[in-house]
Amino acid sequence: MRRARQERLAAFTLVEVMIASVVLIFGLVTAITTMQRGQQAVDTARNLALATQLMQSEMERLRLKSWSQLETLQSSGETTVTLDSSAGSAAARFTCVRQITTIKTDMKEITLTTTWSGYDGREHTARLITRYGKDGLNDYINTTH
Repeated sequence: MRRARQERLAAFTLVEVMIASVVLIFGLVTAITTMQRGQQAVDTARNLALATQLMQSEMERLRLKSWSQLETLQSSGETTVTLDSSAGSAAARFTCVRQITTIKTDMKEITLTTTWSGYDGREHTARLITRYGKDGLNDYINTTH
């Protein structure tokens, strides 16, 4: 009898088991949410790096153009750009739009805007802006949203 009483006192009550299960479920949900946010951050960083590389490749291609070739591209207006195929199938997720505007008589601004859908399902955008003078490339500005 004494032994049965000791065993009963050593066992967990139903309330204690329920509280422990709620704490365990909360811990699991928190761990899964944290893991998903980490995967989203890695995916965004990977896609941003690739988008920047693709835009840099396009910008290098544009640097080889003469002033009159840039004016011809500018007259075509906002244009969807075919991205560098050496990036493989990963580049297929990205769309890039080029816009060339004249800021001064001897300077043009080239804007490349790349968009893609991330792991989180949202649309992401990266933009690379270059000012190109008749005497060559002046500067790069890179923004993301």
